[in-house]
Amino acid sequence: MKKTTIISTFALLLVTGACRKDSDFLDVPPKQVVTSDVAFSDPNLVLSILADLYNRVYDFSGLDNGWASFADFSESFPSENGSYYIVQRTGWDFGSWGTWDYKYVRDLNLFIERATAATKLTDAQKNQFIAEGRFLRAQYYFELVKRMGGVPLITKSLNYDFSGNVEALQIPRAKESEVYDFIISEAEAIKGLLPVNVSEKSRATPAAVLAMESRAALYAASIAKYGATTPQVSLPGGEVGIPASAATGYYTKALAAAKEIISGTAGNYSLYKQLPDLSDNFANLFLDKSSSESIWVEDFKANGGKTHGFTTNDQPFSISDEGLDAGRLNPSLNLVEAFEKLDNTYAPMATKDGSGNPIYYTDQLDMFAGRDARLAGTVLLPNGLFKGKRTEVYAGYQLGNGTVISSSDATITQDVPGLGKVQVVGKDGPVNGAEFRTQTGFYIRKYLDPTVGSGRRGRGSDVNFIRYRYAEVLLNAAEADAELGNYAEASGYINQVRLRAGLTTPLVLTAANYFDRIVHERRVELAFEGHTLFDMKRWRIADAVWDGNSMSVADLVANIGKATKRSTQPFGLWPYKYYNPGDVNNGKWIFKETKPSPVTGSNRFLLGNYYSRIGDDVIAANPKIVKQPNQ
Repeated sequence: MKKTTIISTFALLLVTGACRKDSDFLDVPPKQVVTSDVAFSDPNLVLSILADLYNRVYDFSGLDNGWASFADFSESFPSENGSYYIVQRTGWDFGSWGTWDYKYVRDLNLFIERATAATKLTDAQKNQFIAEGRFLRAQYYFELVKRMGGVPLITKSLNYDFSGNVEALQIPRAKESEVYDFIISEAEAIKGLLPVNVSEKSRATPAAVLAMESRAALYAASIAKYGATTPQVSLPGGEVGIPASAATGYYTKALAAAKEIISGTAGNYSLYKQLPDLSDNFANLFLDKSSSESIWVEDFKANGGKTHGFTTNDQPFSISDEGLDAGRLNPSLNLVEAFEKLDNTYAPMATKDGSGNPIYYTDQLDMFAGRDARLAGTVLLPNGLFKGKRTEVYAGYQLGNGTVISSSDATITQDVPGLGKVQVVGKDGPVNGAEFRTQTGFYIRKYLDPTVGSGRRGRGSDVNFIRYRYAEVLLNAAEADAELGNYAEASGYINQVRLRAGLTTPLVLTAANYFDRIVHERRVELAFEGHTLFDMKRWRIADAVWDGNSMSVADLVANIGKATKRSTQPFGLWPYKYYNPGDVNNGKWIFKETKPSPVTGSNRFLLGNYYSRIGDDVIAANPKIVKQPNQ
């Protein structure tokens, strides 16, 4: 997601407070513009320029109006009328997820060149500024390559001589492997130029550089290995696709970079373990700005003029600060059921017994007992606690004869025999088509800010968006180790992450199970952090998971934990109050798997979606650019 530019690169305008007539203003010569020579003579001005470059970091997902990017891929449902298209379309445009911001690349190149040429900065200042510029450039090339494949690899500013000949500016696409090699080599070159500082979360550090390297090398390795399953997704010049022979080398580099962080060489990072309740602990990881787990974040400051509307958009309706629009992001039952039981087994939510009769629960939360603690740390469950209040989630009354009494809103009462007119649905839903209420039975908990006022438009939230964190590093190491055949060591890394989630029985990775287990672990640990799409793409299983076929409840509850399990439509789990006076189960809860009525489409990922379309305008301006395959 493109961030708002705060400071103009290389032209810092010092605004005066004097009032002038329009004519007088037009006569003022441009004395307020600071030239690049002056700017790069003062470390504070250089830092201001660098702040703009950090502010422009390109993320797939984020918290700054980025809730909709999480409400896709059947991991959630978008409870907003204007966003129902997400669950009504049958696939994605070939241009989805693309980026081609060579203005940003040029600005990064200029920053590096001017910092290098600066004569009034100390060597330590220059080294750090240059390393940060190179980190941001490598990070953006990573965003480019994982979307576009090989792209023009431009590492110096290009200047047009106005001769009419633009051929020197028309750079062809590099091989996909060459872009990954550039990212990895840049990381190796700059990691020693940055100060080790675990308290620094929003600027480049050795750990941030190594985390980028580990992730990038893992992506390249996966594409090399699993690209063999989709040979059509390649180009003869190597702009798309990486030879399978390169996989081992990339896995080795991914593991080495991860191990540097794990060993403490880049600083003492660790899994966040501060609260006794494991679900609360997991949720708090994303709220604690000083977390030992955060490596590199997008920082927000409530008193610094930079906040976001994630909590405003996604807080439970009945607990919202303004009592207005809320509840947009509803995690799906598809995702909820992926959180395994504490005995390391998978199972759907138990709605019926072996004879097909409903199972009755005294408390709604009893349905989710004995599960991975990350479930309640990621998802706000029915009757879940937020800001000291419980969500009110139920879809109606079910009578002893099977009749369901419901309504379109909690304020619309209905006659229930023996009770008279009463409220029959929860203030927070679920009701089909009722925007801002949950339509799956769930709300998001991850990132949700409990600070007073954080859900108001005028104030907003300053919860950080974590780009790299230690748990991912452990999972990178586990995956790379397993792919290299080191299953015992890989098991050790993945079990550190699982133990934090309450899964105390060690998981043993083997040649037969490691892929499904790695895919599962990343899904539940990193949910709503921007990994889902790119993980599915690099493993080349996106076209199997999102195959375009609609789903039944039987499809939903089958093959849980299988990497290629179909997940094309988001389902919900709706609670109902059981009303049958005199029956032992009167007043208890039953649950039903439900597909929200707005869900009419089925996600279909085509081979042409593995790499985003390069715009016709780009190709027209540079005929050396070859088109993507399958488009």
